[in-house]
Amino acid sequence: MQEYVENVLAPRLRGDGGWVEYVDCRDGKMTLVFRGECSKCHILDRCTAWMEEKLEREFGDPVQIVAIRKKPYFWDVK
Repeated sequence: MQEYVENVLAPRLRGDGGWVEYVDCRDGKMTLVFRGECSKCHILDRCTAWMEEKLEREFGDPVQIVAIRKKPYFWDVK
């Protein structure tokens, strides 16, 4: 699953200025960290739903994505 996220899903997000990092996958839940533009995206839930569909089609088992948003520390500095 990690290779699929890094090699198939992540490149598609990079095209829009975001990126995703695989953290863990247990008990049907996959934890991913979203950075860059993804960290502030208002429709991240649509993206994670799309990823869940792709993963289910590829691997045959349903997966729920737990999204963690992490923006760079300097975005908070005023």
